[in-house]
Amino acid sequence: MAQNWYPVINEELCINCNTCVDFCTHNVYEYGDEFPNVATPMNCVEFCRGCSKICPTEAITYFGDDDN
Repeated sequence: MAQNWYPVINEELCINCNTCVDFCTHNVYEYGDEFPNVATPMNCVEFCRGCSKICPTEAITYFGDDDN
């Protein structure tokens, strides 16, 4: 699991659809009041990017990603 790479949600783009929460089988996310929370970043599988690919507003980037 990742230690230096995990998802970050851009709250300006997020529409709180919770697609990322429902998609992730590693329990990285949890439901939040206004936006999903990255509750357990250490559970993220390094370079998975699955949640960002299904996010309808492209609100997910990754801390530690060389592209950012």
